[in-house]
Amino acid sequence: MIIRRMKAGTADLEEFLRVPYSGLQELETRVAYIAKEVKTRGDEAVYEFTRRFDRADIGPHNFRVDEREIIEAYKAVGEEYISALRAAIANIRAFHRRQLHNSWMEPDETGNILGMIYRPLDRVGIYVPGGTAAYPSSVLMNAIPAQVAGVREIVMVTPPAADGRVNPYTLVAAAELGVKEIYKMGGAQAVFALAWGTETVPKVDKITGPGNIYVTLAKKMVYGDVDIDMLAGPSEILIIADDKAEPAYVAADLMSQAEHDVLARSMLVTDSEELVDEVEREIGRQLASLSRRDIIERSLQEQGAVIIVKDMREACEVANRVAPEHLELMVEHPFEWLGYIKNAGAVFLGRYTPEPVGDYYAGPNHILPTGGTARFYSPVTVDTFLKKTSVLYYSETGLAKARQDIVTLAEIEGLTAHANSVRIRREDTVE
Repeated sequence: MIIRRMKAGTADLEEFLRVPYSGLQELETRVAYIAKEVKTRGDEAVYEFTRRFDRADIGPHNFRVDEREIIEAYKAVGEEYISALRAAIANIRAFHRRQLHNSWMEPDETGNILGMIYRPLDRVGIYVPGGTAAYPSSVLMNAIPAQVAGVREIVMVTPPAADGRVNPYTLVAAAELGVKEIYKMGGAQAVFALAWGTETVPKVDKITGPGNIYVTLAKKMVYGDVDIDMLAGPSEILIIADDKAEPAYVAADLMSQAEHDVLARSMLVTDSEELVDEVEREIGRQLASLSRRDIIERSLQEQGAVIIVKDMREACEVANRVAPEHLELMVEHPFEWLGYIKNAGAVFLGRYTPEPVGDYYAGPNHILPTGGTARFYSPVTVDTFLKKTSVLYYSETGLAKARQDIVTLAEIEGLTAHANSVRIRREDTVE
């Protein structure tokens, strides 16, 4: 299988990185219509859209998963899955606990006290993709950092299958974490239900979790009424590989992201054209045994790229320009090059750290910035579910010392009432 090749620093690469969604304006119009319906008609609108898009006739006001469905889900999954799930939960929880902050207050020599208070959000909504597929890992990556942060109420939404049921693996993942408020709804309509509330779903303070383009546009639309984690696009992987890389591993890892979606981007950056030839042969060999072969082939043909560089320094420059969601350093001495990487959602080092290690098990969050936003955005963490409040206390002596500086700055801005509120607190005017 041949993947397009280009050289670093060329117009071809820039054009490849600029490819936008097609028909975005039409999609935004559709999402705006869904928004209007959910906002005005609540549960009834969510029911109609669930029946239309998910082909699930679950009836209005019957969205919530009950205890019976949880019990049935446990019967449908195996002990091997539960064991693996619990191991992943332990790893993810341990990693996120290291992110916790302590509130602090610190006095100075005049008796002024400054500080920062960290508090969890009260109620958050987590979106877990579903329908015909199972994504229990998304339950873990959303709910665990929220729980570690101390969020009191976590509500999960996920699309039902056509029979009106939620995938049992997803339900068991939620149950293992103690997430009890679960609704069978997905797509843009679920985002709007979380943001604005319906007769069944009380509104939340923040919405997190990945979804399709309709979910992303809906999250963009409700931002400001609620907070969101990020605007996620198609999945991406960029592999930096030298001539010591194992072609079979490189090929496997490129395809691990290509199978997500025909829009997923899989990129190989290397200074070895011989490696590229071997990787392409490996892709052809491995494809035959993969269940999502058609998606992988189309994704690699339409969105895949091989970028030829002169050396590993230039490879790192290309990676920083792309700012990928996942970046693998499949080179002989990966830690030597880690310091050159500035922009990436997550970095995977060495030949024995394929991207799925992060997707499912290691501990770091797999909800990562996409589409080049790793230049300025970060993965979901405990901070995603915390809000921060500044604390200020000035003593009489402290204000007297700072008074003239504050008055000067306020008057420069023409805000004389600001200046007056400080000036009036002179010691000799207070009895």
